[in-house]
Amino acid sequence: MQRKDFPSSPLGLHRVIEPAGALPQAAWRVDPSPGLWPDEVRVRVDRLNLDAASFRQLSESARENVPDGGHAAAMRAAVLGIVAERGKMQNPVTGSGGMLTGVVEEVGPDSPLGLAPGDRIATLVSLSLTPLAITDGLARWDGRSEQVPCEGHAILFGRSIAAVLPAGMPVPLALAVLDVCGAPALTARVVRDAWSGGTPPVVAILGAAGKSGSLSAAAAREAGARTVIGLVPTQAEADLLTKADLVDEVVIADARDPAAVAASVRAAGGPAQVTVVCVDVPGCEGGAVLATADGGTVIFFSMATSFSAAALGAEGVAADITMLIGNGYVPGHAALALDLVRAEPGVRQIFESRTAEG
Repeated sequence: MQRKDFPSSPLGLHRVIEPAGALPQAAWRVDPSPGLWPDEVRVRVDRLNLDAASFRQLSESARENVPDGGHAAAMRAAVLGIVAERGKMQNPVTGSGGMLTGVVEEVGPDSPLGLAPGDRIATLVSLSLTPLAITDGLARWDGRSEQVPCEGHAILFGRSIAAVLPAGMPVPLALAVLDVCGAPALTARVVRDAWSGGTPPVVAILGAAGKSGSLSAAAAREAGARTVIGLVPTQAEADLLTKADLVDEVVIADARDPAAVAASVRAAGGPAQVTVVCVDVPGCEGGAVLATADGGTVIFFSMATSFSAAALGAEGVAADITMLIGNGYVPGHAALALDLVRAEPGVRQIFESRTAEG
Protein backbone atom coordinates (compact mmCIF):
# COMPACT_ATOMS: atom_id res chain seq x y z
CA MET A 1 0.00 0.00 0.00
CA GLN A 2 1.69 3.17 -1.24
CA ARG A 3 1.03 6.69 0.03
CA LYS A 4 1.42 9.88 -1.99
CA ASP A 5 -0.65 12.27 0.11
CA PHE A 6 2.37 14.60 0.53
CA PRO A 7 6.10 14.32 -0.19
CA SER A 8 8.29 12.08 1.95
CA SER A 9 11.68 12.79 3.46
CA PRO A 10 14.51 10.23 3.66
CA LEU A 11 14.97 11.44 7.25
CA GLY A 12 11.38 10.53 8.14
CA LEU A 13 10.20 14.11 8.70
CA HIS A 14 6.88 13.27 7.03
CA ARG A 15 6.14 10.78 9.85
CA VAL A 16 6.51 13.36 12.63
CA ILE A 17 3.18 14.32 14.22
CA GLU A 18 4.49 16.65 16.93
CA PRO A 19 6.30 18.89 17.27
CA ALA A 20 6.29 19.87 13.61
CA GLY A 21 9.77 20.13 12.09
CA ALA A 22 11.47 17.84 14.62
CA LEU A 23 13.55 14.87 13.56
CA PRO A 24 11.83 11.55 14.36
CA GLN A 25 14.19 10.80 17.26
CA ALA A 26 13.47 14.13 18.94
CA ALA A 27 9.74 14.05 18.17
CA TRP A 28 7.22 13.41 20.92
CA ARG A 29 5.02 11.42 18.57
CA VAL A 30 5.35 9.84 15.12
CA ASP A 31 2.94 8.18 12.69
CA PRO A 32 3.34 4.37 12.62
CA SER A 33 0.57 3.68 10.11
CA PRO A 34 1.41 0.81 7.72
CA GLY A 35 0.96 2.56 4.38
CA LEU A 36 4.31 3.33 2.73
CA TRP A 37 5.75 6.37 1.03
CA PRO A 38 7.86 5.42 -2.02
CA ASP A 39 11.24 5.31 -0.22
CA GLU A 40 10.05 3.42 2.88
CA VAL A 41 10.15 -0.22 4.00
CA ARG A 42 7.64 -1.99 6.23
CA VAL A 43 8.91 -4.75 8.50
CA ARG A 44 6.85 -7.44 10.23
CA VAL A 45 8.36 -7.31 13.71
CA ASP A 46 9.07 -10.45 15.73
CA ARG A 47 11.44 -9.24 18.45
CA LEU A 48 12.46 -6.00 20.13
CA ASN A 49 15.75 -5.53 21.93
CA LEU A 50 15.42 -2.79 24.55
CA ASP A 51 18.66 -0.94 25.23
CA ALA A 52 20.24 -1.68 28.59
CA ALA A 53 19.66 1.73 30.19
CA SER A 54 15.98 1.77 29.20
CA PHE A 55 15.38 -1.81 30.33
CA ARG A 56 17.03 -1.16 33.70
CA GLN A 57 14.91 1.97 34.27
CA LEU A 58 11.67 0.23 33.31
CA SER A 59 12.48 -2.79 35.46
CA GLU A 60 13.40 -0.72 38.51
CA SER A 61 10.25 1.36 38.13
CA ALA A 62 8.12 -1.78 37.87
CA ARG A 63 9.65 -3.25 41.04
CA GLU A 64 9.06 -0.02 42.95
CA ASN A 65 5.49 0.58 41.85
CA VAL A 66 3.77 -2.82 41.69
CA PRO A 67 3.24 -5.58 44.25
CA ASP A 68 5.14 -8.86 44.13
CA GLY A 69 4.03 -10.97 41.20
CA GLY A 70 2.98 -8.04 39.05
CA HIS A 71 6.35 -7.28 37.47
CA ALA A 72 5.71 -8.86 34.07
CA ALA A 73 2.33 -7.17 33.67
CA ALA A 74 3.81 -3.83 34.70
CA MET A 75 6.65 -4.17 32.19
CA ARG A 76 4.25 -5.06 29.37
CA ALA A 77 1.96 -2.17 30.28
CA ALA A 78 4.88 0.27 30.37
CA VAL A 79 6.22 -0.66 26.93
CA LEU A 80 2.76 -0.86 25.35
CA GLY A 81 1.86 2.52 26.83
CA ILE A 82 4.98 4.18 25.44
CA VAL A 83 4.46 2.74 21.95
CA ALA A 84 0.76 3.63 21.90
CA GLU A 85 1.41 7.19 23.02
CA ARG A 86 4.50 7.94 20.95
CA GLY A 87 4.17 5.69 17.90
CA LYS A 88 7.69 4.42 18.68
CA MET A 89 9.54 2.79 21.58
CA GLN A 90 11.32 5.71 23.23
CA ASN A 91 11.64 5.55 26.99
CA PRO A 92 10.63 9.03 28.20
CA VAL A 93 13.05 8.82 31.14
CA THR A 94 16.21 7.70 29.33
CA GLY A 95 15.28 8.97 25.85
CA SER A 96 16.59 5.71 24.41
CA GLY A 97 14.98 2.73 22.69
CA GLY A 98 16.86 -0.26 21.32
CA MET A 99 16.38 -2.10 18.02
CA LEU A 100 14.32 -4.89 16.46
CA THR A 101 14.32 -7.92 14.21
CA GLY A 102 11.69 -8.90 11.71
CA VAL A 103 10.89 -9.88 8.15
CA VAL A 104 10.55 -7.34 5.35
CA GLU A 105 6.91 -7.21 4.21
CA GLU A 106 6.92 -4.48 1.58
CA VAL A 107 9.55 -2.26 -0.05
CA GLY A 108 8.73 1.07 -1.64
CA PRO A 109 9.88 1.45 -5.25
CA ASP A 110 12.32 4.24 -4.34
CA SER A 111 13.85 2.65 -1.23
CA PRO A 112 17.68 2.82 -1.30
CA LEU A 113 18.19 0.20 1.44
CA GLY A 114 18.66 -2.79 -0.86
CA LEU A 115 16.11 -4.93 0.98
CA ALA A 116 13.60 -7.35 -0.51
CA PRO A 117 10.36 -8.86 0.81
CA GLY A 118 11.17 -11.94 2.86
CA ASP A 119 14.57 -10.69 4.09
CA ARG A 120 15.04 -11.37 7.79
CA ILE A 121 16.69 -8.26 9.17
CA ALA A 122 17.81 -6.37 12.24
CA THR A 123 17.43 -2.62 12.27
CA LEU A 124 20.61 -0.71 13.04
CA VAL A 125 18.79 2.50 13.95
CA SER A 126 17.20 3.14 17.32
CA LEU A 127 13.64 2.29 18.23
CA SER A 128 13.54 5.85 19.58
CA LEU A 129 13.02 7.08 16.00
CA THR A 130 11.43 4.03 14.32
CA PRO A 131 7.63 4.14 13.78
CA LEU A 132 6.27 1.04 15.52
CA ALA A 133 2.91 -0.61 16.20
CA ILE A 134 2.48 -3.66 18.46
CA THR A 135 -0.51 -5.95 17.88
CA ASP A 136 -0.12 -8.89 20.30
CA GLY A 137 -0.07 -7.10 23.66
CA LEU A 138 3.44 -8.52 24.26
CA ALA A 139 1.70 -11.65 25.55
CA ARG A 140 4.82 -13.83 25.20
CA TRP A 141 7.16 -11.50 27.14
CA ASP A 142 7.83 -12.26 30.79
CA GLY A 143 9.41 -8.85 31.43
CA ARG A 144 12.71 -10.34 32.61
CA SER A 145 14.78 -9.96 29.45
CA GLU A 146 15.81 -7.05 27.26
CA GLN A 147 14.69 -9.16 24.28
CA VAL A 148 10.95 -8.87 23.78
CA PRO A 149 9.05 -11.34 21.56
CA CYS A 150 6.26 -9.43 19.85
CA GLU A 151 4.08 -9.04 16.80
CA GLY A 152 3.53 -5.81 14.93
CA HIS A 153 5.09 -3.68 12.21
CA ALA A 154 7.77 -1.02 11.91
CA ILE A 155 8.70 1.51 9.24
CA LEU A 156 12.20 2.23 7.91
CA PHE A 157 13.03 5.50 6.14
CA GLY A 158 15.32 6.17 3.20
CA ARG A 159 18.18 7.05 5.59
CA SER A 160 17.56 4.15 7.98
CA ILE A 161 20.08 1.32 8.37
CA ALA A 162 19.37 -2.41 8.51
CA ALA A 163 21.33 -5.63 8.18
CA VAL A 164 20.21 -9.01 6.90
CA LEU A 165 20.66 -11.43 9.78
CA PRO A 166 23.62 -13.78 9.32
CA ALA A 167 22.94 -17.40 8.50
CA GLY A 168 24.04 -19.91 11.10
CA MET A 169 23.84 -17.57 14.09
CA PRO A 170 20.88 -17.78 16.51
CA VAL A 171 18.59 -14.76 16.19
CA PRO A 172 18.80 -13.72 19.88
CA LEU A 173 22.61 -13.75 19.67
CA ALA A 174 22.74 -11.83 16.39
CA LEU A 175 20.27 -9.25 17.70
CA ALA A 176 22.26 -8.72 20.89
CA VAL A 177 25.48 -8.24 18.89
CA LEU A 178 23.98 -5.87 16.35
CA ASP A 179 22.36 -3.82 19.11
CA VAL A 180 25.79 -2.68 20.30
CA CYS A 181 27.84 -2.99 17.12
CA GLY A 182 28.77 0.69 17.04
CA ALA A 183 30.84 0.34 20.21
CA PRO A 184 33.65 -1.93 18.97
CA ALA A 185 33.93 -0.14 15.63
CA LEU A 186 34.46 3.28 17.21
CA THR A 187 36.74 1.83 19.89
CA ALA A 188 38.94 0.28 17.21
CA ARG A 189 39.12 3.56 15.31
CA VAL A 190 40.09 5.59 18.39
CA VAL A 191 42.68 3.02 19.50
CA ARG A 192 44.29 3.06 16.06
CA ASP A 193 44.31 6.86 16.10
CA ALA A 194 45.99 6.80 19.52
CA TRP A 195 48.94 5.02 17.88
CA SER A 196 49.85 8.28 16.11
CA GLY A 197 52.40 9.05 18.82
CA GLY A 198 54.20 5.79 18.07
CA THR A 199 53.32 4.02 21.32
CA PRO A 200 50.44 1.56 21.63
CA PRO A 201 47.83 2.88 24.09
CA VAL A 202 46.53 1.60 27.38
CA VAL A 203 42.76 1.10 27.12
CA ALA A 204 40.32 0.94 30.05
CA ILE A 205 36.85 -0.53 29.54
CA LEU A 206 34.29 0.34 32.24
CA GLY A 207 31.68 -2.41 32.19
CA ALA A 208 33.94 -4.84 30.34
CA ALA A 209 31.88 -7.96 31.11
CA GLY A 210 28.79 -6.60 29.37
CA LYS A 211 27.85 -6.86 25.72
CA SER A 212 29.26 -3.59 24.39
CA GLY A 213 32.14 -3.80 26.87
CA SER A 214 33.29 -7.26 25.82
CA LEU A 215 33.12 -6.36 22.15
CA SER A 216 35.02 -3.13 22.80
CA ALA A 217 37.72 -5.02 24.71
CA ALA A 218 38.17 -7.47 21.83
CA ALA A 219 38.24 -4.61 19.32
CA ALA A 220 40.84 -2.71 21.36
CA ARG A 221 43.12 -5.74 21.43
CA GLU A 222 42.71 -6.31 17.71
CA ALA A 223 43.50 -2.62 17.05
CA GLY A 224 46.82 -2.96 18.89
CA ALA A 225 46.26 -1.75 22.46
CA ARG A 226 49.29 -2.28 24.67
CA THR A 227 47.20 -3.16 27.73
CA VAL A 228 43.44 -3.61 28.04
CA ILE A 229 42.07 -3.05 31.55
CA GLY A 230 38.57 -4.33 32.24
CA LEU A 231 36.66 -2.78 35.15
CA VAL A 232 33.63 -4.62 36.57
CA PRO A 233 31.51 -4.14 39.73
CA THR A 234 31.49 -7.66 41.22
CA GLN A 235 33.61 -10.75 41.68
CA ALA A 236 31.14 -12.77 39.60
CA GLU A 237 31.66 -10.45 36.63
CA ALA A 238 35.41 -10.48 37.23
CA ASP A 239 35.35 -14.28 37.05
CA LEU A 240 33.31 -14.16 33.83
CA LEU A 241 35.70 -11.67 32.24
CA THR A 242 38.80 -13.58 33.36
CA LYS A 243 37.42 -16.80 31.89
CA ALA A 244 36.68 -15.02 28.61
CA ASP A 245 40.33 -13.87 28.37
CA LEU A 246 39.49 -10.59 26.63
CA VAL A 247 41.53 -8.21 28.79
CA ASP A 248 45.01 -8.11 30.30
CA GLU A 249 43.98 -6.83 33.72
CA VAL A 250 40.67 -7.24 35.56
CA VAL A 251 39.78 -4.79 38.35
CA ILE A 252 36.72 -4.56 40.58
CA ALA A 253 35.30 -1.14 41.41
CA ASP A 254 32.02 0.76 41.41
CA ALA A 255 32.06 2.81 38.19
CA ARG A 256 30.12 5.52 40.03
CA ASP A 257 32.99 6.06 42.52
CA PRO A 258 35.46 8.36 40.71
CA ALA A 259 38.35 7.94 43.14
CA ALA A 260 38.01 4.15 43.21
CA VAL A 261 37.87 3.93 39.41
CA ALA A 262 40.93 6.14 38.97
CA ALA A 263 42.94 4.26 41.60
CA SER A 264 41.99 0.84 40.21
CA VAL A 265 42.91 1.76 36.64
CA ARG A 266 46.22 3.29 37.70
CA ALA A 267 47.10 0.25 39.79
CA ALA A 268 46.46 -1.97 36.74
CA GLY A 269 48.79 -0.01 34.46
CA GLY A 270 46.93 3.22 33.77
CA PRO A 271 46.09 5.99 33.39
CA ALA A 272 44.47 5.04 30.12
CA GLN A 273 45.01 6.79 26.84
CA VAL A 274 41.55 5.53 25.80
CA THR A 275 38.70 4.93 28.25
CA VAL A 276 35.46 3.34 27.05
CA VAL A 277 32.31 3.67 29.19
CA CYS A 278 29.84 0.81 28.66
CA VAL A 279 28.02 0.97 32.02
CA ASP A 280 24.23 1.26 31.93
CA VAL A 281 23.81 3.30 35.14
CA PRO A 282 24.15 7.07 35.60
CA GLY A 283 27.01 8.69 37.47
CA CYS A 284 30.02 7.12 35.74
CA GLU A 285 31.38 10.27 34.09
CA GLY A 286 33.78 11.36 36.86
CA GLY A 287 35.58 8.04 37.14
CA ALA A 288 36.09 7.85 33.38
CA VAL A 289 37.58 11.35 33.35
CA LEU A 290 39.96 10.68 36.25
CA ALA A 291 41.08 7.32 34.80
CA THR A 292 42.19 8.97 31.54
CA ALA A 293 45.60 10.52 30.92
CA ASP A 294 45.95 14.11 29.74
CA GLY A 295 45.65 14.14 25.98
CA GLY A 296 43.61 10.93 26.07
CA THR A 297 40.08 10.15 24.92
CA VAL A 298 36.93 8.99 26.70
CA ILE A 299 34.21 7.30 24.65
CA PHE A 300 30.77 7.32 26.25
CA PHE A 301 28.55 4.53 24.92
CA SER A 302 26.09 4.38 27.80
CA MET A 303 22.66 5.93 27.25
CA ALA A 304 22.79 6.86 30.95
CA THR A 305 25.59 9.38 30.32
CA SER A 306 24.99 13.01 31.30
CA PHE A 307 26.66 15.45 28.91
CA SER A 308 26.69 18.21 31.53
CA ALA A 309 28.21 15.92 34.18
CA ALA A 310 30.94 14.83 31.76
CA ALA A 311 31.76 18.31 30.49
CA LEU A 312 31.62 20.13 33.81
CA GLY A 313 33.31 17.27 35.63
CA ALA A 314 36.28 17.34 33.26
CA GLU A 315 36.50 21.11 33.54
CA GLY A 316 36.33 20.92 37.33
CA VAL A 317 39.39 18.68 37.59
CA ALA A 318 41.30 20.45 34.78
CA ALA A 319 41.34 17.33 32.61
CA ASP A 320 42.78 17.92 29.14
CA ILE A 321 40.93 15.10 27.41
CA THR A 322 38.73 14.54 24.37
CA MET A 323 35.24 13.19 25.07
CA LEU A 324 33.27 11.37 22.38
CA ILE A 325 29.65 10.28 22.36
CA GLY A 326 29.27 6.94 20.58
CA ASN A 327 26.36 7.48 18.19
CA GLY A 328 25.93 3.82 17.27
CA TYR A 329 27.01 4.15 13.65
CA VAL A 330 30.42 3.63 12.09
CA PRO A 331 30.75 2.37 8.50
CA GLY A 332 31.18 -1.40 8.57
CA HIS A 333 30.19 -1.68 12.23
CA ALA A 334 27.82 -4.64 11.82
CA ALA A 335 30.32 -6.82 9.96
CA LEU A 336 33.11 -5.96 12.40
CA ALA A 337 31.04 -6.90 15.45
CA LEU A 338 29.80 -10.16 13.95
CA ASP A 339 33.36 -11.09 12.93
CA LEU A 340 34.57 -10.50 16.50
CA VAL A 341 31.90 -12.81 17.88
CA ARG A 342 32.88 -15.50 15.36
CA ALA A 343 36.62 -15.09 16.00
CA GLU A 344 36.66 -14.61 19.78
CA PRO A 345 35.18 -17.48 21.82
CA GLY A 346 35.30 -15.30 24.93
CA VAL A 347 33.03 -12.68 23.38
CA ARG A 348 30.54 -15.30 22.27
CA GLN A 349 30.64 -16.85 25.74
CA ILE A 350 29.73 -13.53 27.36
CA PHE A 351 26.96 -12.83 24.85
CA GLU A 352 25.45 -16.26 25.27
CA SER A 353 25.47 -15.88 29.05
CA ARG A 354 23.76 -12.48 28.72
CA THR A 355 21.13 -13.56 26.20
CA ALA A 356 20.32 -16.59 28.34
CA GLU A 357 19.48 -14.38 31.34
CA GLY A 358 15.79 -14.02 32.15
